[in-house]
Amino acid sequence: QVQLVESGGGLVQAGGSLRLACAVSGRTFSSSPMGWFRQAPGKEREFVAAISWSGGSSVYANSVKGRFTISRDNAKNTVYLQMHSLKPEDTAVYYCAVGFGILPATQREFGYWGQGTQVTVSS
Repeated sequence: QVQLVESGGGLVQAGGSLRLACAVSGRTFSSSPMGWFRQAPGKEREFVAAISWSGGSSVYANSVKGRFTISRDNAKNTVYLQMHSLKPEDTAVYYCAVGFGILPATQREFGYWGQGTQVTVSS
């Protein structure tokens, strides 16, 4: 079955960097797009970034463009989210997910979710 485990979250100062990783178990990974979402306290879960199954295409939320980079290593069954220039508003629980299609960017286009990892950015 498909399982996703996020890691790499933590406390970081504004302007700093952090790299999240999501290890995926199951045959689905290499042939599926992957995405990152986040949910801040009191807010709905929002899309952050997604990457195609081959890693050749990606899409980002406007709020993170130029600061975050999504990548994947299919040999390791892992997707990453490299975050730079972090801001307090980036504070949230970050989730990775397995998607459908080519390059999904909405929650309904993702079918499997991890448990999340906390990212806290201090001012």
